[in-house]
Amino acid sequence: MKVPSNIITLLAGIILTLISLWYGQNHGLMPAAASETAQEVDGLFNLMMTISTGLFLLIEGVLIYSVIRFRRQKGDTTDGPPVEGNVPLEIVWTAIPTVIVFILAIYSFEVYNEMGGLDPMASMDHGGSQMAHEHHDHGQLVALNSDNKSIALGLGASPNSDPNVEPLVIEVQGLQYAWIFTYPESGVISGEMHVPIDRPVQLKMTASDVIHAFWLPELRLKQDVIPGREVQLTFTSNRLGNYPIICAELCGAFHGGMKTTMTVDSPEDFEQWIQDNTFALTDTPGAVAMSSEQSAINN
Repeated sequence: MKVPSNIITLLAGIILTLISLWYGQNHGLMPAAASETAQEVDGLFNLMMTISTGLFLLIEGVLIYSVIRFRRQKGDTTDGPPVEGNVPLEIVWTAIPTVIVFILAIYSFEVYNEMGGLDPMASMDHGGSQMAHEHHDHGQLVALNSDNKSIALGLGASPNSDPNVEPLVIEVQGLQYAWIFTYPESGVISGEMHVPIDRPVQLKMTASDVIHAFWLPELRLKQDVIPGREVQLTFTSNRLGNYPIICAELCGAFHGGMKTTMTVDSPEDFEQWIQDNTFALTDTPGAVAMSSEQSAINN
């Protein structure tokens, strides 16, 4: 009994769809997500993997089928049929990628907005006391607050974050080849970063020498750190643990060694870490500062 070709095509389409959906959610290519925004990025990545897997299987499947089905038979020296084109088919394979690109563009736009990309001053205005406006300075977009002071640009707080929660401010200095973290509230200086879980963190980042890139893979965040400018990055981590901080911009001969860690602590452990380092800083401030910087360089 010969199975109709349309039934075979339908079954192949169902199998291809199921494989694509499964692999799109189970590829295992991303590290653990340590924030809600990281999960949003993973959702976009999973959709892209689902679509790309389906397209790969479809295109490669058609190629393999064509190679086998329409191969030249032994002893056949005739020319193939003169095929000039298929307008409906060309319209279909042009329209489908166009629709896919539009879907991904809209989805990625929403994810970027959730990460605060469209409101870089959000984390500077948690209480709503300062309104921001913009002007152009030598062709560059510069944000000004009500006091006409320059505000750093970068990824701001998520629009869904609680404006009543005061963020933890950390000043980050990138230099060849280390990251130095300063906590203005306590005066602690460290070569590694500690943050409390479920509390917004605002990084104010500058570079001392060349361009660096502050990369937190588990948070799906990467931000260039530029000499002479302050760049901000705001996030909220919801998972305890130790996560690598990597420089993702070639910054010199020992660029590969510019690594340290971010530790997400419970509120109690974070306060204890601050107290321990505050006491040490009070006892021997010079030694602690040098020790912290040396620790960052060694990491």
